[in-house]
Amino acid sequence: MNQSSHLSSSYDFTHLRGRPQKAVYAADANLSRGRLIDEPISPTRSEFQRDRDRIIHSDAFRRLMHKTQVFVHNEGDHFRTRLTHSIEVGQIARALARALGADEDLAEALALVHDFGHTPFGHAGERVLNEKLNAFGGFDHNAQSLRIVTALEKRYATFDGLNLSWESLEGLVKHNGPLTDADGDGLDGPVPKAILEYNTRHDLKLWSWPSVEAQCAAIADDIAYDNHDLDDGLRAGLFELDQLSTLSLSGGILEQVRALHPTLDDSRTTHELVRRQITLMVEDVIRESVGRIELASPVDADTVRHLDYAVVGFSSEMEKDEKTLKAFLFENMYRHPNVMGPVNAAQQILGDLYDAYWSGNEKMPDSPEWNLEGLDDQQRATRISDYLAGMTDRYAVFDHHRLFDHTPELR
Repeated sequence: MNQSSHLSSSYDFTHLRGRPQKAVYAADANLSRGRLIDEPISPTRSEFQRDRDRIIHSDAFRRLMHKTQVFVHNEGDHFRTRLTHSIEVGQIARALARALGADEDLAEALALVHDFGHTPFGHAGERVLNEKLNAFGGFDHNAQSLRIVTALEKRYATFDGLNLSWESLEGLVKHNGPLTDADGDGLDGPVPKAILEYNTRHDLKLWSWPSVEAQCAAIADDIAYDNHDLDDGLRAGLFELDQLSTLSLSGGILEQVRALHPTLDDSRTTHELVRRQITLMVEDVIRESVGRIELASPVDADTVRHLDYAVVGFSSEMEKDEKTLKAFLFENMYRHPNVMGPVNAAQQILGDLYDAYWSGNEKMPDSPEWNLEGLDDQQRATRISDYLAGMTDRYAVFDHHRLFDHTPELR
């Protein structure tokens, strides 16, 4: 087996053990472009710390506790949920931001908010809502995240949403890079309607790259779900440790762990493998990103935005290893019968609920925010999808039980 060269890296990281000074290209909370609705400055917290705190205290953040990552809520207590995944992404994003001299609070805030718009039952639920809303522009979880933090959260006396800073909204919307070219044309199909509508009120520069902090959060998302899905897949028995031997990165780490600890049980071997792999991937991003930043020589945060490439990323070799790992997980985990069974049931549950509310045979909660009377079809579809997307897995099951004689089992 060809082991990845990342296993024997000699890069010196000792200078990162303290708290590196903020880099000139870091987002500066004191120079924030502000909020849509002006608010007094906090005497105790930076603008980005306030954003992070508002995210943590939101209803949407708590709901992530009962939303599917890969395994639905009744599969077991130790599998990841959207909440635990987001916390893990936050830890990795902070580590990357600190190493690169970026703002840790902004990177953490973006990591914690990035999955707000996900439906119950993970991507299965998103596929259902996208199909149901096809005639109205479809459903996009990133656009739904923006709707939550700009309109749907109802916590504050003087505004809807969380009124986050421009930098947080920019990083949330451009989680995976620019959405349009300089002429406003979508780079990957049409830009979701919710994003375009908000952008007319609060220009998020959809054509540019986001901040270094947003790029840290985005790649931290990849690192977290690659490794923790691997951990969960092994825990669930969907594949065996020995099957990882074909992967240059994971297989090489496994070989090292077994050589160092030949009598270690499979559970501890898995944890040792995963923690080492996270470390190698994080260190690779730091090395690669330092090189890209030195080459670009940004003098401020906007210099990073105006580049035509990301300054935070994997090396070419690690990118190849990471894609190979994703392909392994897709084949052996995401399409496994034990995962697909609940997926099919979940899609039926959410589809039934949408149809019941759309037809008018069942009414949404008796609250002004969910009232469908007097709305046109576009508005009705949006309101129903807002309601369903905000559900947790278990509440969607409860609601289906309430409305239907038979609810498919999630197994």
